[in-house]
Amino acid sequence: MTEPVLQHLVVVPEGTPGGPRRMAWWDWPCTGTDNGHVVVCVHGLSRQGRDFDVLARALQSHARVVSVDVAGRGHSDRLADPAGYQVPTYATDIAQLLMALRQQRPDARIDWVGTSMGGLIGMALAAQPGLGIRRLVLNDVGPAIQWEALQRIGSYVGTNPSFDTEQQAIDYLATISTGFGPHTPEQWAALSRPMLRQRDGRWWLHYDPAIAAPFRQMAADAQAAQASAQAGEALLWSLFDAITCPTLLLRGADSDLLSAATAQAMAQRGPRPRVVTWPGVGHAPTLVSPDQVAVVRDFLLAD
Repeated sequence: MTEPVLQHLVVVPEGTPGGPRRMAWWDWPCTGTDNGHVVVCVHGLSRQGRDFDVLARALQSHARVVSVDVAGRGHSDRLADPAGYQVPTYATDIAQLLMALRQQRPDARIDWVGTSMGGLIGMALAAQPGLGIRRLVLNDVGPAIQWEALQRIGSYVGTNPSFDTEQQAIDYLATISTGFGPHTPEQWAALSRPMLRQRDGRWWLHYDPAIAAPFRQMAADAQAAQASAQAGEALLWSLFDAITCPTLLLRGADSDLLSAATAQAMAQRGPRPRVVTWPGVGHAPTLVSPDQVAVVRDFLLAD
């Protein structure tokens, strides 16, 4: 099994102060016959690209897998202005990566797997026909996001805790990630270790605490934030309705971010995705268990 190579691309942001910066991504080369199939995987708000290791290993005999560290996470540079930690910034960055991938391989067939925030970025890009996303997987996210879920996430993102030991940090991550559903200790350790950095004798989370700036703004003026969220929801529905590629929607049955009603509405409009729901899982399925991996793999490798 070939392990991934950490790559970097210098991105030139539009409208974000700070100038050019590096975006990191994990490149899993295709170990079979390279037919130009590329699967781009993008993580959730506080996660990073190694979340997709299990899925990448299941795909790499058939496709190249590119797993991104979004700005401010993992090995990507942090933003000079925390106000830039928003979906439009991320979409602009990764659009440059898609164009770079097409320069490497003009006949590339590019699919997208996005968990939570990664799904929102994918919606924004899949709605643009010129970027040529062939198949889209949205993992527990849609145009309508439950307000209570945003408040829950905002309660811990950016608090910047540190820990005496790696195991303490892994245990902490487990307490804020109960929605991921049941995992073996080995699975949970594998998901958690890339989330940690050792510095000055302590263990820290991998991301810029300033990614929480939009959530702090939301907490400061909840009424204005709710109004902004409603306007954003209208825009997201318009993007979703513009998507024409085959789409798969995944949902944890206990998700507090993607409601059953929203998933049902999505199935009836736009790309009319197939909806797969997993019991005993909330926000969000980790795509680690064999049943979850199989659903995504079969969808992406279908003719």
